[in-house]
Amino acid sequence: MLNSKRIAALLLSLCMAASMAACGDTSGDSSAATTTEKAGETVSAEESAAEESSEEPAQSADEDSEEESESGQEEEEVDEEENYDTGDASLDKVRNEDGIGEKELLVVSFGTSFNDSRRLTIGAIEDALEGAFPEYSVRRGFTANIIIDHVNRRDGILIDDVDVALDRAVDNGVKTLVVQPTHLMHGLEYNDLVAQVGEYADGFDKVVFGEPLLSSDEDFKRVEEAIVNWTADYNDGKTAICFMGHGTEAESNEVYAKMQDLLTEDGYDNYFVGTVEAEPSVDDVLALVQAGDYERVILEPLMVVAGDHANNDMAGDEEDSWKSVFESAGYKVECLLRGLGENEDIRQIYIDHAKAAVDSAEG
Repeated sequence: MLNSKRIAALLLSLCMAASMAACGDTSGDSSAATTTEKAGETVSAEESAAEESSEEPAQSADEDSEEESESGQEEEEVDEEENYDTGDASLDKVRNEDGIGEKELLVVSFGTSFNDSRRLTIGAIEDALEGAFPEYSVRRGFTANIIIDHVNRRDGILIDDVDVALDRAVDNGVKTLVVQPTHLMHGLEYNDLVAQVGEYADGFDKVVFGEPLLSSDEDFKRVEEAIVNWTADYNDGKTAICFMGHGTEAESNEVYAKMQDLLTEDGYDNYFVGTVEAEPSVDDVLALVQAGDYERVILEPLMVVAGDHANNDMAGDEEDSWKSVFESAGYKVECLLRGLGENEDIRQIYIDHAKAAVDSAEG
């Protein structure tokens, strides 16, 4: 475990990184990685264009929690009546094997209990990273224990949380640990992960962190291109294409406004970005759509997975779902239930961020 001086150095590093970061900063290098080294070296946080954030962590053991997720994946509330109609859990690789070797790439996600989406998004990202870094053993860690418990109770499949994954790495004699989050943005959830892993730093020779998806202006541009290309078949001049993010009341919510501004500036006037938990709200997005001459609306999550929010808050039949709101306004609505992790170009961004971290570890 880290001693008090090293913990202080870690937290100071994170604070410095947060104070220097801003969404519009183009001076950073998207290949930067956060590094923790053994033998008393201080921790450096070279986070380019990071998002400052003061939101509460998304993870909670309370099933009625309404805390906000900054991971861009989902916040799930487990109903008393289990949903077994989310796909075959046995098809998903939980990646909690031992026999890791000396190099591990730990992919950390918030998680989802929607089995098919988990396999097609988080699983696809993990598979892509495994293919890109064959010298590393790819393992999985979820930050949301509520989801881990849900899947274990319903499907009898146990996914490692971050502490269990780190204990497994230490017990297996891992020397170099690369941690790649699938989070959408920087913020307290990312910083908490760095601090959590830092508590285990003495168990490894070196630990490095890859960046979240939206960490630099280049990342925003690449994500814009990915989602525009992904929806090109719907871009007929009469269709409004609306993306639903999670949202938070904290400063990191600015990533959605930045993505909207970028789309508008680049001439994609029929693309709109809103959130389910913050602003812009569905009513804000509806007003923008009604200001145009559109006949159809395409709804798609701006989240890594298509889980609870996508299936219920976006595509559900309740009167306050995005689908119902737009249908009530007279639009023909089509919902695309696919998470960003299903997109090859998005997965490539995670690969590039992990490569920067691997290069840092081996440089």
